[in-house]
Amino acid sequence: MNEHEKSSAIKAVSCEICLKEIPKSEAKTAEGSDYVLYYCGLDCYEKWQQDNEKKE
Repeated sequence: MNEHEKSSAIKAVSCEICLKEIPKSEAKTAEGSDYVLYYCGLDCYEKWQQDNEKKE
């Protein structure tokens, strides 16, 4: 793999809710004090918010 291919390679992350692999550049994020969570879209992000409200 040459340098151009390495720099254009897409890094993937897993959605916090559904665990779907998504490009990091397309992921929605929620930052905490010590961590970053990734979501594939607003549906999963809203589900995470609802689940956290129930826990509090």
